[in-house]
Amino acid sequence: MDHPSELEDLRSLLDAPAPAALLTYASDGSADMSPVWFRYTGDAFEVVVAKGDAKLRRLMLDRRAVLMIFETDAPFRGVKIRADAELDEAGVDAARRRISERYLGRETARAFVAARGEGMVVRLPASAARAWDLSAILPAVDRVRGP
Repeated sequence: MDHPSELEDLRSLLDAPAPAALLTYASDGSADMSPVWFRYTGDAFEVVVAKGDAKLRRLMLDRRAVLMIFETDAPFRGVKIRADAELDEAGVDAARRRISERYLGRETARAFVAARGEGMVVRLPASAARAWDLSAILPAVDRVRGP
């Protein structure tokens, strides 16, 4: 991404418990998409994947990944990060806790993290992010969700 400020303009989306999906590739080249929780660190986007998860097995064979983060309400902003994933075994519990707190709240996240097994931090560089914001093309009446 040429302008990191584009991501800063989307900070409210990136700090929210927004829907996200991670696309990974199987050894036969087929793609598989899974819902995930994420966090944006300023330098990278991180997802924690359990050690026994099929997503991690696919990433071990083929590091190519696409992370899609999006809003389900107007103005329908989003970010797509397409890059080779870095896999990191360090800091899994801390990353899992910080990510989980955004989606579950502090107390529930603490219990969630305590019940999880080993994992791996999947990291995609912020420099590979491409952002979009549909507010400029939406009619004013469609910007507010209604019946």
